[in-house]
Amino acid sequence: MNSPLIQILVLAAIAVFLVLRLKNVLGTREGFEKPPLPVPEKKRDGPAFQVIEGGPDLDITDHFDEGTPQAKALAEMKRIEPSFNVTEFLAGARGAYEMIVMGYETGELDNIKSFLSDDIYESFVDGVAAREDQGLTIEANFIGVREMALDHVTLNPDTKEAEMTLKFVAELTQAVRNSDGEIVEGSVTDAKKQKDTWVFSRHMGSDDPNWFLVSTDG
Repeated sequence: MNSPLIQILVLAAIAVFLVLRLKNVLGTREGFEKPPLPVPEKKRDGPAFQVIEGGPDLDITDHFDEGTPQAKALAEMKRIEPSFNVTEFLAGARGAYEMIVMGYETGELDNIKSFLSDDIYESFVDGVAAREDQGLTIEANFIGVREMALDHVTLNPDTKEAEMTLKFVAELTQAVRNSDGEIVEGSVTDAKKQKDTWVFSRHMGSDDPNWFLVSTDG
């Protein structure tokens, strides 16, 4: 066998060897392949979402059907005061409810006076004074608000005074002790449910951001 033929055979053998090695390393296109790298999204100049003009305000329709008097009152409240938000109001009302209930139970009215109308504050003062005259004290522990619902809304078109009626169902322990420290009513361990219907009021568009408790019908 002459020398050129031998060289050709050697080169062919090397080529076959290299092809087989490449297939072992890279695999074939018949099996799993890594997905193509994702193309990065173009940076948005505007907000991540847009509110469709004329669509329903979910902050209102989550509580009242569109077109109802309550929904219209809330919409007008937002028109008068664009920063007003129903969801934020309810979160504040939940916290205020706990503070007011515990402030009355413990008799620490100074801590809750800023949440109360004058009439409600005076009625609380009378209630606490009556307890003290009898030598009674209350030991209470607020467990939590179990239910809360926005029940009714009104807005006076002339004065712009808004009233929000909320229904609460809370759970707490309450023990009434006499002057000797003996429990004469309730328990420090057994929780009870307390249901309240409260009305908060405020003049929309005013500089004072506080809502005031104006009614406490249980």
